[in-house]
Amino acid sequence: MTPSAPDQLDLAGRVSLIPARLPVREAIAGIIARKATVRQERLSGIHNPWGHCIGLTDPWCFLDLCESDVVIDAAREVIGPDIILWDSELFTQAGHYGEFLGQGREGRYWPVTPLAGALVLVTVGREVPEAKAVSLEEIGPDVLAGFNASEPLYVVRLMPATSRFEREPHHPANRACMEEMVLVNYSNRPLWLLSGTDRANNDLVSGFAPAVPVWAAGASPSEREEE
Repeated sequence: MTPSAPDQLDLAGRVSLIPARLPVREAIAGIIARKATVRQERLSGIHNPWGHCIGLTDPWCFLDLCESDVVIDAAREVIGPDIILWDSELFTQAGHYGEFLGQGREGRYWPVTPLAGALVLVTVGREVPEAKAVSLEEIGPDVLAGFNASEPLYVVRLMPATSRFEREPHHPANRACMEEMVLVNYSNRPLWLLSGTDRANNDLVSGFAPAVPVWAAGASPSEREEE
């Protein structure tokens, strides 16, 4: 009997790691239902199938949205044709993102040289998502005018592929992020070239794998205890 699409097996006989996508509105509803127990930091990089969100929701549906014309077309109007996705974050209420902006935190953790980029704000709770793009230089509390403070908001962070993504942990932006948001480490995030050409020789390879336990390259913990 041939397995149905959601249960397709890979060549090793295992259930596929890329099941049928969960509708993004359904994924968001599930997160909102348990938002009291979910730290905001866990919603950073929610599009990354190799990140810590895999146990919280279906990241593939968020990645699909990031790669959609809705997001890319909006971003092109702000930063041009060469676009790299480096982060996205779900805020269960747009008002919470307003607080984040009011604290001057947007841009503080961007490890991008020269610093430039666009934010695409997507109203993911609506039946038909709408996107608003704004350059990082123009971001401010007033950017949320027209948004309902209680509706969920998906913030997609994009950089022009003419800039370079800094992976050095001691870069000021990465260090500030690790100190102020302890569950977030941008230095090992995967990058997606969404449009155009990577003109800054970015590392587009790192991050596309689960984190390896520190003992995996050598002896296991039990073996070390025996030494």
